[in-house]
Amino acid sequence: MATLGMATGPAKAKAVTELIDKLSIDDAPGAPFTLKDRNLYLEELKIYSRAAEYADPMYSTQAIRTLAHHGFNHPSLETNLGGLRVLGNALLLKPATRQMLVDMGFAIKLCSALRTESWEQAFLLSRILLLLTYGTTLDIKELVDKHELAERLIGQLSRHSSQLNSKSKEKADPMQNMALTETTRCLFNITHHANDPKHASAFTPAVPHIVSLLMDQEFTVSRMAKPLDGAVGPLVNILLNLDLKAENSLLALYPKDSPSSVASKLKDLLLLSLGSYPDHELDAAVQPLVGVIRMVYAYSPDPTKDDMRGWFLPSDEDRKEVLGKGTSLSAKILKASMDPLTPGLRAGLSQLLYECSDLDASKFIENVGFGIAVGYLTQNNIPIPPSYSEEFAKFHGTSGRRAVNPVTGQFIDAEKPVELPDMTEEEKEREAERLFVLFERLKKTGVMNVQNPVESAINSGRYRELRDDEVEELD
Repeated sequence: MATLGMATGPAKAKAVTELIDKLSIDDAPGAPFTLKDRNLYLEELKIYSRAAEYADPMYSTQAIRTLAHHGFNHPSLETNLGGLRVLGNALLLKPATRQMLVDMGFAIKLCSALRTESWEQAFLLSRILLLLTYGTTLDIKELVDKHELAERLIGQLSRHSSQLNSKSKEKADPMQNMALTETTRCLFNITHHANDPKHASAFTPAVPHIVSLLMDQEFTVSRMAKPLDGAVGPLVNILLNLDLKAENSLLALYPKDSPSSVASKLKDLLLLSLGSYPDHELDAAVQPLVGVIRMVYAYSPDPTKDDMRGWFLPSDEDRKEVLGKGTSLSAKILKASMDPLTPGLRAGLSQLLYECSDLDASKFIENVGFGIAVGYLTQNNIPIPPSYSEEFAKFHGTSGRRAVNPVTGQFIDAEKPVELPDMTEEEKEREAERLFVLFERLKKTGVMNVQNPVESAINSGRYRELRDDEVEELD
């Protein structure tokens, strides 16, 4: 048998046209094709659908209707999968085809098909639904109200949760993990667009399943894998769109036997994530995780709040050096909260620390040091307590605790003296000249309105040149 899908250039376009034409008539009475023929046509078409070049016949209204018919209407699962594979590639490579599918009403059939127990079919359906949320008039609210979209997606999550709890990971179908990742990505987009309280609440029952799946995930870090890869990132992100104050949500997030277990899992994920992404990826990858942690903190019982404050705020061990310089989680949080290259993450982490300080500016300064706190307080128009130094009095011997530097947050007795080599008179003159030139350059740029200290001294009468017959008197 000849190898499938080998045609290129114009020959590929011709082959695609012939395949679409055959698939368009193979269900007609008396069609000369068998089920095996049909699936073979779809397999060859799948190969051609991987690249958009010379595949234009696949993106016509007739072709999309034919592919959707085989993907949603045919009684054979193998044929359904074949049609969905080609359809998914077409929607990915040609965005204009997405609106065609919506206009044909196949989104309704997609909701019904989500009852499937096939992992591959669930993967393909979730991928197609995800693509339909971009650049189309997909009416998500109608699908929720009339076609049980929320129930279908939550049902898929429930099935994943049940499978993970009942089967060993060694026996898990590899397609199951792919289906979970795609379903969670799809669910995030759907819940994002279902942004009114009525329709968003339809997805709240997903929270216990999401928490169960998240707790089951193993976080890995390697050259090829990051902690938020796969289903982990989407599972976290979905929680941003759901009601975590609902009764069932609270029971899932703070189980009675271990109310801090979920928060601890998120803490571990944050620790790994802060050290696994370059600066240009941190904002997009880790900022949603910080948002979820803040929500979990806000609704948590007091014992969990105490645990979270212990994890995220600097400890006595951290204060043995300047805050933000160590390797602990709190040190990494403080360092990231000052990173100018990650504005979103910086703001989220600063807000988390402020919330862990009971939204109290004095406690915030006390916890992280004035040098770190002042930027956040100023940027958010939060008044800086005039008596912040008094707040530190209890750290300076009045309560028996070790004295703390109010600016850096470090224990004063742990500070290392700064040892600078003595400068000769010649070195001092060179340094003064260098500073003089630097101030003059700054003045000329207009970026800063600065006055050279030497010029200032002359103008104030504190400096004058000595005549040749005068001698400088030293004390």
